[in-house]
Amino acid sequence: MTTSRSPWSPRIEHLVLPGVLTADQAAATVAGILAVQREDGAIPWFRGHHLDPWDHVEAAMALDTAGEHEAAERAYLWLARHQLEDGSWYAAYADGDPLDITDRGRETNFVAYIAVGLWHHYLSTGDDTFLDRAWPTVCAAVEFVLRLQQPGGQIGWRRDDDGTPTADALLTGSSSVHHALRCALAIAEQREEPQPDWELAAGALRHAIRHHPERFLDKDRYSMDWYYPVLGGALTGAEAKSRIEEGWERFVVPGLGVRCVVPNPWVTGGESAELALALWAMGESDRALEVLQSIRHLRDPETGLYWTGYVFDDDAIWPRELTSWTAGSLLLAVAALGGHEPTCAVFGGDRLPRGLDPDCCALA
Repeated sequence: MTTSRSPWSPRIEHLVLPGVLTADQAAATVAGILAVQREDGAIPWFRGHHLDPWDHVEAAMALDTAGEHEAAERAYLWLARHQLEDGSWYAAYADGDPLDITDRGRETNFVAYIAVGLWHHYLSTGDDTFLDRAWPTVCAAVEFVLRLQQPGGQIGWRRDDDGTPTADALLTGSSSVHHALRCALAIAEQREEPQPDWELAAGALRHAIRHHPERFLDKDRYSMDWYYPVLGGALTGAEAKSRIEEGWERFVVPGLGVRCVVPNPWVTGGESAELALALWAMGESDRALEVLQSIRHLRDPETGLYWTGYVFDDDAIWPRELTSWTAGSLLLAVAALGGHEPTCAVFGGDRLPRGLDPDCCALA
């Protein structure tokens, strides 16, 4: 399929946002991600660096926001071809090479995220045939993840290469898995294949995130642990607003973006864009726009991509890498603010199945 990449294409009008992206800039960012993608569909962080399954999906979703559906499909087919027998993927592949593994662990949130991407792809294309083809991949991935769910509902974050499971749970990872389970349930509903075990798992996980912080490793220095329960849809309404307000001054650096970890003087584009997406999901589009505008300084005008981060005490870009996933997260946030229906449906949360209501969980 041949696609036009005119900067004025109506397919990217929702990626134009005042103070963030012009039409030309949006087209350049999409082209930058396409330039990183390999012919086999793999999307590494950047050429010569590794691929991880989560960031690969994030970049593929961004391509769908721009109507680059064939490229996104090739990304998902890469995952389908290289899924391991237990339903997982390795944590890192050298420049997307499935034969050169740089991290043989299998991380649960990395594995689960394909459900988010595939549901977004289906909503972007309406391609029932592709969704049917991808269904076994989703099922195997979800079952791998749920084998690491703990009695308290939280998800163990990793299985080592020797098969040893890690019971310790990460709040960020589990929140991302919660989102993925809801997208997997949406796929199941579309196919009219009920998955009651997944519904129970989603409810138990949401209960743990909302009511039992002690069940997760203490990583509250990291901004992702602050906003991910909101971005992943476990916290909504007043709970979400309270959490965001509590951490705002700790993590947000006005005019520069969001710290990755406190107290380090380092803001990162990915975390900033994800926070903007969480704010949009809460109905705070004005603040989301301000956050996105604050990271314009990370944009590389030559490639349209974004630097991973900036150390403001030293006035230094660090690390010196332009990552496909940073650009991808920004495009997804912009697409949500621009009203792109598939992105709004996937991240807005109100049209995703909830699973079992956590208030009905018989968990202490």
